[in-house]
Amino acid sequence: MKKIALAALLAITLLPAASYAQVYVRVGPPAPIVEHRPVAPGHGYVWIGGYHRWDGGRYVWVPGRWDRPPREHAVWVPHRWVHRHGGWVLVEGHWR
Repeated sequence: MKKIALAALLAITLLPAASYAQVYVRVGPPAPIVEHRPVAPGHGYVWIGGYHRWDGGRYVWVPGRWDRPPREHAVWVPHRWVHRHGGWVLVEGHWR
C-alpha cells in the first residue's frame, strides 16, 4: 500500500512538469491557413485562431474556434512557433 501511495504522490508531483514539455521540430511550420470565422455563438466569445501542430511526422492544422474567456478582461495569446537552436518549438496559446 505504501508503494502505491508513493507512486501516486510522485505522479501528482510530476504532472505539472509534463504540461510544460515542448516539442522540438527541425522543419519549420507552413504558413498559417486563412480561416473564415463563423458567427460568434453569443456575446462575450473570443475567436481563438487555428494553428499548425506537430503530430510526430508532419504538421496538422488545428482549426480556430470560439471560446469564452475564463475571467473578465482576459486576453488570448495565440499559439506560435519560435525558432530556437536550429529548430522550431511550439509555444502554446493561453489566456493572459
